[in-house]
Amino acid sequence: MSVNRCMYLFSRLQRHISTRTGRTTAGSCHVSCGSGLLHQQQQQQQQAGAGVCSRNFSSNSSSPKPPDTSLFVPVSLKTDFSADGSVGIELTQPLDKNELLKVLNRFYKKKEIQKMAADHGLDARLFHQAFISFRKYVLEMTSLPADLHIILSDICSGAGHVDDIYPYFMRHAKQIFPMLDCMEDLRKISDLRVPANWYPEARAIQRKVIFHAGPTNSGKTYHAIQRYLAAKSGVYCGPLKLLAHEIFEKSNNAGVPCDLVTGEERTFMDSDGRAAGHVACTIEMCSVTTPYEVAVIDEIQMIRDLSRGWAWTRALLGLCAEEIHVCGEPAAIDFIRELMFTTGEEVEVNTYQRLTPFTILDHAVESLDNLRPGDCIVCFSKNDIYSISRQIEARGLECAVIYGSLPPGTKLSQAKKFNDPDDPCKILVATDAIGMGLNLSIKRIIFNSLIKPNVNEKGEKQMEAISTSQALQISGRAGRFSSKFKEGEVTTMHRDDLPVLKEILSHSVEPIETAGLHPTAEQIEMFAYHLPDATLSNLVDIFVSLSQVDGMYFVCNIDDFKFLADMIQHIPLNLRSRYVFCTAPINKKQPFVCTSFLKFARQFSRDEPLTFDWVCRHVGWPLSAPKNIKDLVHLEAVHDVFDLYLWLSYRFMDMFPDTALVRETQRELDDIIQQGVRNITRLIRATDPTITDSLQTQGRQAVGNSGSASSSYSTHSRGQRGQRGSGEMMDRSLASRLVRDGLLTPDLLRQLQREWSKDQKQEFSNQSALDTEHHHNNNNNKGKRKKKKK
Repeated sequence: MSVNRCMYLFSRLQRHISTRTGRTTAGSCHVSCGSGLLHQQQQQQQQAGAGVCSRNFSSNSSSPKPPDTSLFVPVSLKTDFSADGSVGIELTQPLDKNELLKVLNRFYKKKEIQKMAADHGLDARLFHQAFISFRKYVLEMTSLPADLHIILSDICSGAGHVDDIYPYFMRHAKQIFPMLDCMEDLRKISDLRVPANWYPEARAIQRKVIFHAGPTNSGKTYHAIQRYLAAKSGVYCGPLKLLAHEIFEKSNNAGVPCDLVTGEERTFMDSDGRAAGHVACTIEMCSVTTPYEVAVIDEIQMIRDLSRGWAWTRALLGLCAEEIHVCGEPAAIDFIRELMFTTGEEVEVNTYQRLTPFTILDHAVESLDNLRPGDCIVCFSKNDIYSISRQIEARGLECAVIYGSLPPGTKLSQAKKFNDPDDPCKILVATDAIGMGLNLSIKRIIFNSLIKPNVNEKGEKQMEAISTSQALQISGRAGRFSSKFKEGEVTTMHRDDLPVLKEILSHSVEPIETAGLHPTAEQIEMFAYHLPDATLSNLVDIFVSLSQVDGMYFVCNIDDFKFLADMIQHIPLNLRSRYVFCTAPINKKQPFVCTSFLKFARQFSRDEPLTFDWVCRHVGWPLSAPKNIKDLVHLEAVHDVFDLYLWLSYRFMDMFPDTALVRETQRELDDIIQQGVRNITRLIRATDPTITDSLQTQGRQAVGNSGSASSSYSTHSRGQRGQRGSGEMMDRSLASRLVRDGLLTPDLLRQLQREWSKDQKQEFSNQSALDTEHHHNNNNNKGKRKKKKK
């Protein structure tokens, strides 16, 4: 190792020892394929891992953080002392409840007792809860254990000391809070400080790590895939099903047999079902026990994603490949080097520049009349998608529509329509779903808004401006190398947003500093062994509160997992099955999908297979083409239910037997959804005809004024812009944002517009009356002045 390399690694290590502290946020549970067993993890942590340079000393030296006792739920006790009977009463005498209450209250108020309880893990919150439970138990039980009855009788009669209650109180406290007796074991199980040692197969080989770093459209993934295709065996790990499908098709078209593995799909090229040497998969599905010559990990910057980051961490640390090709933003280079330092593996970096430039324009679009062929309007909500697409249609133009909840087939169909030079559709309206996985021929990216709903580290939804990384990812779709547009342009719809966009894009991408982790099913099972009466949701909460992570890691968000766990808590399932159900990737915002999930779990708990006929009855198949937007949204939800069935079928094959039939039906449904999206403006018109009619009238007027439909692409003069002025800007900025953020409904907006128009007329008439009166007064004053002069 060179002197410069040693100095670099030493400086990085020194910085972390002095500045990093362990950080933990809410965690996320996901099914882990081939994770190491916990006892191996603990042994390897004690031995520090053969041949692995670890920073354990910086983490282990810190004292364990106190648990979040608000998560400790008291257990109901079984109060059956029939064996003791009334022995205590026979040996002493019945207890006076009033006197007993005074004794217990004296015990509770003693500072020495509270301090001793705190030393045994009962903080003020737990001490209070335990005392309330203990007092209720003592006062309401008809028959107490003989030893406790005798002690209480002695204290009440003056023959004992109130402190003698303490051992019995602690015995009761540990019965209702069983975690107090096994806290050290629970801490060991939830110790996540050396995740590199969870993968002994990967640590047994010396891997070569190559980082392909560059912006969007720089060819970084292309170079990694070329090495993947040339290898004898390989695995591609991507963030999206669309990307996995693209590599799957590209490999097989190049004569390299390749299988496809996603959460909902398994496609084997061999007719006998034997695995090919190459596999393209979504990153959660990659195997960390299968040996490969080459592995490609795409979009490595997502290792810091609050929900899915754990999958990139697992792939990077756990894949058994001679070469690991990592593709992503340059902002991740230093962190990946540092992460590989913990495994003793060096990183070779290849940097790439963007193949085609893109320019930030100096003017905003301001009006949909100024759209041109090759434009893509980027929105961050489906409501904006619907609104803008119908306004474009009202101007006599066609547009393609792409958003996240559309099935992959429909997205590809809309992308093909937009890219086709012979198709009249030359405008795309999309969410940030276009940032990955689709090849699009875009000339100009137009941000309709720069505000996007995000989930913070606490799992709370908030509205905030897009990050530099997100802005670059979306902007980079303009003028791609393989498209007919060799240069891209980026701007905003609203004038006020343009300087904000320029500022966002002027910043460097924030360096990545942490990687996501998550508890495995094995760890949760060990927790359940110690806390058998806790719910699954409570188990993961306690796990996260006790977990210890190195400063390079965080525990991913668990809100979606807990949502599903609470939903099916009342359904009798074994822990492993319950865990798997709760890791299902469903959209919890869709009530129909949540209801279906609940029905699936209930049917599964009865040990009754979920047949094709049963599913069809549930979703109401066959379904007709959508007549309005509500129908389209429902069809998208049914598609998600089919996805859920397929996802569960690969984890419980016997209980979800009709995979082929469901997949065929899902393809038919995809065609129906594609038909609906092609006619999306008609669906919007059927949903809300009044708005669309008015928009069409405005559109016809605009086209009539300009002379022809084609001229609606041209830029209007400054005078025309000035005429529309502030009224249009207000409508398209403030009002639209209030609707998008849910602070104002379209109905309320129309009502406000009517009232505003009415108020304007009233104000105008009042102003006219005032002007008339003022003019009349002036004339009278002039007459008086003339008389005085005379």
